[in-house]
Amino acid sequence: MKGKWAVFAALAAFLVLVMNSGSEAVDTGRIDKVRSKEVLDNEDFQVIDKFVAKGVQELVKTRDFTSIAKVRTVISLRKSSNRDSAAAQYNAQFSESAYKYIANAFEAADELTPEERKFKTILNLLILVDSLEDLRLAGLATRMLNDENEAIRYWAVHSVTNPGFVEQLNATEAAKSQAHSISQQLKVLVEGSGPEMLGLIAEFAAGVDIPQGEDLLLQIADMRIKRYANWTVEYELLDGVILRLLDSRIPTGGLSNSAAARRFGQLYSYVMQRYIKGRDFLSSTEKQQLASVLVETEVVCISKRLGMAQSVTKKAIERDDYMTLLEQHNRLFGDERRAGELPLKLNFDYGKKPDGSKRIAPLALPDPPKTEASERKTKD
Repeated sequence: MKGKWAVFAALAAFLVLVMNSGSEAVDTGRIDKVRSKEVLDNEDFQVIDKFVAKGVQELVKTRDFTSIAKVRTVISLRKSSNRDSAAAQYNAQFSESAYKYIANAFEAADELTPEERKFKTILNLLILVDSLEDLRLAGLATRMLNDENEAIRYWAVHSVTNPGFVEQLNATEAAKSQAHSISQQLKVLVEGSGPEMLGLIAEFAAGVDIPQGEDLLLQIADMRIKRYANWTVEYELLDGVILRLLDSRIPTGGLSNSAAARRFGQLYSYVMQRYIKGRDFLSSTEKQQLASVLVETEVVCISKRLGMAQSVTKKAIERDDYMTLLEQHNRLFGDERRAGELPLKLNFDYGKKPDGSKRIAPLALPDPPKTEASERKTKD
């Protein structure tokens, strides 16, 4: 599994690298003159439309996929005017043309053969949508969220969770309605997504200013908590991101957001418990990732929440002092005898016990499965 997500990361890096080249396939002379004009007229609008049409046409028809990447870059670099006075005119026409021709291109791509050419063309169209950061194009990407190809799904998610999209989704009430729709579609993907995609969805969930965004973030946290509990979690570094995002949803003063705070406490507790209980079970890579999450969260989140610099966890990890780490765990999160500093500070509990009373201690992580221990020791 981890290797698969590494392939996605490598693919992304390759595509970005290729995008940095120039292009000779699309004439940029006329469009660059239009971008420098103070006020646009009908003839300028036609130049914009023809430029976008030509560029998108090149993406679909060429078999040289390095050239496709070059064309994609040429288009995205000219998505806006160089003049503030003409920006509204230019952007409106570019957006209208981009939607029209990219929508047509997706339809044309469905008919392409062989399958590899179809795949690469759709992928490049999605990356173009991502780079244009035009909310109008988000609907084109959402259609690909359930594609059977994992790379296509990844770039569809990458497009709709783009920070530029998120900023626009928070701008108006009408856009927030679209954010709700996207959130609902992403919820369906959470359970089957790998770490790379989950990270994108989590950032989106924390960024959109709607209740459904927080619901989506809590869903991701619950899934990670569940996977810690059954020792099937992968790529622990992701939980540093999730903890940071959960922390961002907890108010700094007044009443706590108990839902986000509870997940923060339980997830961070499980990260620490996994490190302690898995010392003879986990691979060196897993332990390094857990240590990184523990130390980063201590510095970025715990120190802020408790009002003073914290380094107990970091020092205990550096000394392989598991006893001090366990004591720190109980001090921060609580045990069956007393509540921890964090739930007291943030005014949350860990839910209800079977008898209906409040749970003052986080759930205990079960011992690692013994049947797999010998195999995991040799993973690295």
